[in-house]
Amino acid sequence: MRRSTVGAVLAFTSALVLTGAVVPAGAVTGPFAGYADQQLTWEPCPFTPAEDAKPAECALVTVPRDWAAPETGRNLQVSISRVAATGEHLGSLLVNPGGPSAQGTSLPGSLAAAQPTLHEGYDLIGMDPRGTGQEGGFAPETCEVPVDRLSQRTDLDARDRSADSIAEHVKQPRAVAEACQSEALAPFLTTWQTAHDMELIRHLLGESTLNYIGYSYGTWLGAKYASLFPDSAGKMVLDSGTDFQGRLQAAFEDWPRINQRLFEDSFLPWMTRQFPDEVGSTVEEAAANWERGREFFATMGTSPNSYDMMFTGMGSQLRWILGAAVFVQAVGGADGEDPATALADSELAPALDELSRSRFGVQLAELTPDVVARALADDPEDYQQVPATRYAVACGDQVTRSESWYRRLSDRQGPQYPLNGWAYGLSEPCSFWSDEPRQELPELPEEVADRVLVVQGELDPQTGYEQARSAVRAAPGVSMVSVDDSPFHGQYAFDGNPCVDGMVNVFLVNNSRPGNATCPGTPLPGETEVHPVPGPVRTAAVQPMRAAEAELPELLASVQAMISDVNAPRR
Repeated sequence: MRRSTVGAVLAFTSALVLTGAVVPAGAVTGPFAGYADQQLTWEPCPFTPAEDAKPAECALVTVPRDWAAPETGRNLQVSISRVAATGEHLGSLLVNPGGPSAQGTSLPGSLAAAQPTLHEGYDLIGMDPRGTGQEGGFAPETCEVPVDRLSQRTDLDARDRSADSIAEHVKQPRAVAEACQSEALAPFLTTWQTAHDMELIRHLLGESTLNYIGYSYGTWLGAKYASLFPDSAGKMVLDSGTDFQGRLQAAFEDWPRINQRLFEDSFLPWMTRQFPDEVGSTVEEAAANWERGREFFATMGTSPNSYDMMFTGMGSQLRWILGAAVFVQAVGGADGEDPATALADSELAPALDELSRSRFGVQLAELTPDVVARALADDPEDYQQVPATRYAVACGDQVTRSESWYRRLSDRQGPQYPLNGWAYGLSEPCSFWSDEPRQELPELPEEVADRVLVVQGELDPQTGYEQARSAVRAAPGVSMVSVDDSPFHGQYAFDGNPCVDGMVNVFLVNNSRPGNATCPGTPLPGETEVHPVPGPVRTAAVQPMRAAEAELPELLASVQAMISDVNAPRR
């Protein structure tokens, strides 16, 4: 049944491409036939665009709830956006920020502002994938998790391996899995279904092929779209990627290792350069003071788990600055001191002040360890609603592993990667997911490989470099741009890296895909040079490391933070 469905879709897709022209809607057959005669009605978008972003227009697309049985007549609506090309039309390019569960209709406006050369040639298309609602409009699908099913403790520490501690930890993932599996729409919130939505959107846009940029989970979605519809896939940029030839869940399971690497090899050394008087001038001193801060916040009502989570998923410059503020406050609290002066005297002070106001509700001069502790304190009510798409996709795309497997993973990873290793295996809802996948997701076929460019940061703490490299090695013909020493999640367009932006733009605009290459990373916040870190990238960068020309523009920084945050795990 599953193979015949995929075969019918592939046959339909092949029939669409006739000397580069799209077959009229009346000639469409197969699962798309009943939906291909829609007219896109472009109207003002319901969301408020970011400052400096280009204006977008939005439309709603009707899709079947189940592409495997569209004849049932049960439908959903998917919101899409468009920022039209300003010059000669090269095609449509759909952009996805990942998640899974992230809305993407506001992203084209930011991308158009950040990359005017790309905007000149392409209609930039955004999408709020099925189940994510409409950005600024109707609400996303959520799973209602009964609060009484969750742990009421606010002092959880995954390093505590007692039976009681483990039992309390697994309450949340079990409750989330059971709540999300009980949602009637959950079986239809999958990559397979969303890829079919994309194929319908391609047809409604009148394009023979659909070009694509996907970040994080968006690399998985893009690769699977190209695998299901190889004749429809245009140029594909997969940025900060999963192992799209392997298991999606492997990207999450690698979090403890890659976050420990970033924390020890890049973040702690950076802290010793930025705040030596507060956290120590050596990595060893900083690590010891971080532990003291962890103990201090525990006495203030912030669970050790919450403290640890502040230093994982640090894939954006804003997350680094937030981590610095929490770290300095923690050590100051442990020492009985007010660290506000040290933060105010830092070169990061303007960014720290803005972050303090938005994250903690006070100006930097009023930020104290007490304020930070209260903001980080656990509140079980926070877990009452969770995004259905996040777990339906992450756990429903492929067969999951058992609770006992994940508990053994926690036992193995904890001693090696204590920052997140103890906690991750006890917090994964997929370990309680019992539903079997309804469709198979094929691997990337050989004929698509020369249209795919992978971009990956060496120290990315959210999708590890090794995951992307594994996918490229398993897909001969795909090329990869590595970004040496970069700890950021999302490289193209929003990291201010001219080497990366140049290579991607040459591919998308000039039709010249680079071979395997290495770009230098950009300096960390508050620094003007890149400090090399040993890692898996072995080849030299194509140009020397550069000094920072200016602070990352606010628009770029905010989008980079959004991409990082929407692809972070939820505690």
